[in-house]
Amino acid sequence: MQKGALLYEGKAKQVFATDDPALLVQRFKDDATAFDGAKKSSITDKGIVNNAISSHMLALLEKGGVRTHFVEQLNDREMLIKALDMILVEVVMRNVAAGSICKRYGIEEGITFDEPILELYYKSDPHHDPLMNAEHVAAFSLCSAEQLQEIGNTARRVNELMKEFFHSIGITLVDFKLEFGLAGGLIHLGDEISPDTCRLWDLKTGKKLDKDRFRFDLGDVEGAYQEMLGRVMAASDGA
Repeated sequence: MQKGALLYEGKAKQVFATDDPALLVQRFKDDATAFDGAKKSSITDKGIVNNAISSHMLALLEKGGVRTHFVEQLNDREMLIKALDMILVEVVMRNVAAGSICKRYGIEEGITFDEPILELYYKSDPHHDPLMNAEHVAAFSLCSAEQLQEIGNTARRVNELMKEFFHSIGITLVDFKLEFGLAGGLIHLGDEISPDTCRLWDLKTGKKLDKDRFRFDLGDVEGAYQEMLGRVMAASDGA
């Protein structure tokens, strides 16, 4: 397998072609952005951390029956993935109140919901990823009703598996973002699972070990990412 031309570059990752049209190389960068790109910087070795954590988590989800784009980790910064036709619907699963939901509804951060909340967002940087519902998805022909139902069921399964795993390493899974696409006509989980896309709080102290440390200038950003990497890898080594 040979890595080819750069096909896409986003805020946190690059995607390269390979000599197999069904496979791509996803490379993780150290670049960090927040608030729709208004805040920009870099986090030392963030790409290495996110690649390692994502590789572990996507493999864990595959074992749990979730179909993902992950094939294998290639090196410190790159993973081999299946090429997906991405669906322009982002899913956010919320177990604990944090971030935009607190501002939107005037609720206090840290409230644990009786049941996880699933939210849909239109994946569009120019429009700032607005909140949407199933009727918007249908009106904009983003996917079929059956596909959206499968996406929702998969997101809930991912939440169950990840809550259990993170709890086992002393972490509360507060919320997280998922993206999905199609390969061979089947829904696959894509993108990444990392401190960039999840809110992760220490179970005992409540310390934030995710991108919020960068967003809100909480300090020790690199230390938080490295701590998450250490916990995840320790669980992997002990498995």
